[in-house]
Amino acid sequence: LFLLPLAASAEGHMDVIQADLVEGCTAAQYAEIASDFNKSWGKDHGYTAEILAPLQSQDLTSVFWIGRTANAAAFGAAWDAWRDALSDASSTAAKLQARFDECVLNTSRRSYDVL
Repeated sequence: LFLLPLAASAEGHMDVIQADLVEGCTAAQYAEIASDFNKSWGKDHGYTAEILAPLQSQDLTSVFWIGRTANAAAFGAAWDAWRDALSDASSTAAKLQARFDECVLNTSRRSYDVL
């Protein structure tokens, strides 16, 4: 009973990716890639991201990608566009993904409605 009103009032969608930095890559470098993502791909697909580094946590070695879209449908559309573009090595998405792969190893991914 309580879930229906909450789901109906969602005000956004969050895409949370937990990752470990690859040796030689810093959180600041990862944040720079995220900034480039926002400017060159995210803005055109209604997706913005930021990187969080824990100050207090049971896991002080992971970094977190926090992506935001207007809703789950917008996330789905952005995800479809990203995944489809990866097949073209010259696409912006593929070039960004190569940079991500050199910097982080994703360990988990979660999705949330923002209430």
